[in-house]
Amino acid sequence: MFAAENGLRGDPRLKAISDALSVVPNFPKPGIMFQDITTLVSNHKVFKHTVDIFVDRYRDMGISVVAGVEARGFIFAPPIALAIGAKFIPLRKPGKLPGSIQMQPKSQFYQVDEIMNLCCPGEVISEAYELEYGNDCLEMHVGAVEQGERALIIDDLVATGGTLSAAIRLLEREGAEVVECACVIGLPEVKGRRLLDGKPLYVLVEPRQ
Repeated sequence: MFAAENGLRGDPRLKAISDALSVVPNFPKPGIMFQDITTLVSNHKVFKHTVDIFVDRYRDMGISVVAGVEARGFIFAPPIALAIGAKFIPLRKPGKLPGSIQMQPKSQFYQVDEIMNLCCPGEVISEAYELEYGNDCLEMHVGAVEQGERALIIDDLVATGGTLSAAIRLLEREGAEVVECACVIGLPEVKGRRLLDGKPLYVLVEPRQ
C-alpha cells in the first residue's frame, strides 16, 4: 500500500520526497526511466522526512532486524534500524560478503529456479531473482538472524517485486519472520497491491515522470 492510502494523504512530507527525486532517462538501458534518489538524500530535510515516516510506522512493531537490499537499501535501512533499536543486516550481491564462495551458474545468467544454497565455510546462502531488465542474486550470512526474529526489509524502489521476494526467501530460510517490506518508490504496477508473497508492502511515493 502507498503511504497516502494509510493515513498520510495530504502529508507535505510525501510531496517533498516526490519533488526531491530526479529522473534519468534510458538508464541503465534504453527505455528505463531511472528514479535517482541521490537528489533526495543530498537534501537533509527530505532525507530526514523519509526516515521519520518509516520510523513512525515501525517503532512499535517489535522489529529486531532491518534488512537492507544492496545497494540503495543500505542508505535507508541503517538509520531506520538505529532509530527503532534493531540490528541492520546487509543483503548483498554475489561475492561481496566475506567468505562467500562463488559457484558457476548453469548459464550466463542466474535463473530464478536455480536457488544456490551455499553450504560452505563462509556460511553464505543465496537466492536468485529476475529484474525488470535482467537477472541477479542476493546473498546473506548464515546466522545473521535468529529463529523467530521479526524482520523488516528495506529497499529504495519496488518494480516487479523480484528483489524483495528473494530477500523474503533469504530471511525465512534462516527462520526470521518477515513483518513487512518497505520502499521509498513504487512503480504503478504495485499500486493497489498490499501484499508481496503474502507479506505487507508499504511504499511512500510513486515515481516521477
